[in-house]
Amino acid sequence: MSTPPHYFTFGHMVQSIIFILVAAAALGYAFVGFRKVYQNIHLGKKETVSGPTGERWKNMALVAMGQKKMFKRLIPAVLHFMLYVAFVFTQIELIEIFIDGVFGVHRFFAVPLGGFYNFIISTIEVLSVLAFIATVIFLIRRNILFIPRFNKPEMSGWPKLDANLILIFELMLLAFIFTMNGTDEVLQSMDPAHYPDTNLAITGWLGPAIFGGLGQGTLSILERVGWWGHILMVFVFLGYLPASKHLHILLAFPNTWFARLKPAGEMENMPAIMEEVKSMMGLGDPNAPEPDMNAELPEFGANDIFEMSQIDLLGAYTCTECGRCTSVCPANITGKKLSPRKIVMDLRDRSEEVGEKIRSGNAEYAKDDTLPVSADNFDDGKTLWDFISREEVHACTTCNACVEACPVLINPLEMITKLRRHEILTEAAGPQDWLPLFNSIENQQRAWSVGTSRTAWTEE
Repeated sequence: MSTPPHYFTFGHMVQSIIFILVAAAALGYAFVGFRKVYQNIHLGKKETVSGPTGERWKNMALVAMGQKKMFKRLIPAVLHFMLYVAFVFTQIELIEIFIDGVFGVHRFFAVPLGGFYNFIISTIEVLSVLAFIATVIFLIRRNILFIPRFNKPEMSGWPKLDANLILIFELMLLAFIFTMNGTDEVLQSMDPAHYPDTNLAITGWLGPAIFGGLGQGTLSILERVGWWGHILMVFVFLGYLPASKHLHILLAFPNTWFARLKPAGEMENMPAIMEEVKSMMGLGDPNAPEPDMNAELPEFGANDIFEMSQIDLLGAYTCTECGRCTSVCPANITGKKLSPRKIVMDLRDRSEEVGEKIRSGNAEYAKDDTLPVSADNFDDGKTLWDFISREEVHACTTCNACVEACPVLINPLEMITKLRRHEILTEAAGPQDWLPLFNSIENQQRAWSVGTSRTAWTEE
């Protein structure tokens, strides 16, 4: 096995400087994008995280890393797992590319690792072939087979383009990887002093078959095209990620860790309402002070992102837009307007809008224009109801099907119930056929409005 030279030429120095500048710019751009996402998530209310920590680590290991819930649909789960594993293993090769780029060397680990290096890169190549197959199938499923859950109204425009773009990026990345490795395999016999000997599982035979008839100069150029193309696609992907649904690649881990551990169907308790009901039923604390009748009425639920929990906003940014929640929603299946996926996407879109307006510093978005615009001093005249119709929220049956279906433990039901609570308890609004029920419960402490006293049976 030949040992690559350790001298550092002027050409190497120029390439290293260019690489460091490009890497710094790309990482800086990505950092700005990720910081905006972090700021947007923190526009929500803090929520106490309770429950056993061990259960949270288990959720993250099984659901985020192990993709447990994906396997309820076997074919897409296997295809997705092929992409996922290839993505994880490719990061090993990415470490070497960074070292090569910064120090102007070529395949830094090839000589010291020897046969183990061939095994690692060969494994990555095999996984990359599987990833290529999965990517092509996913493109066919989205654009030719027209799977129903990928073609709902909320998936038109940017969401559809976003899903296709990332798959195209994946194909380009794979093409660059195989160009880099394939030309390298041929160059090893021409210039062993600069190209350490390897024998990779796929490009060991594919490289000579495709590039074997080319001259050394052309091969050297193609090898650099593959190398630079690979790392540039990584940088493009990294900068693109904060604006894409594929942010779930990273956020699935914290989202599954912070996911609420309460039993399915259990709704958040509202102490203020509970105390009011107890008081109405004569069960309240007799020593409790009289309520201040002049005090400002409390607001219940949420009508904008500021009243939503940070866990809800984290879930909105984690959404994969896979549509599994909508595909099992009985309201959606029976033709009603509700799509749990759209609710989650609308929450994210509103967070994006508010975050950008706050960062703009424009005084027109401030409640008090003498103070800087901030989360506590923000009013653009809009709420979540400008994104989500009341008809959608009313259609929910609170059956929990969407929560159960989500592969990354997002809870659309929590978002829907908070919107409904605000409408009914704070706005005193709601569907006309619901109001008699609420009025009866408030005035007579029972669902049905009948003439006799609720306690009449005890007096007989």
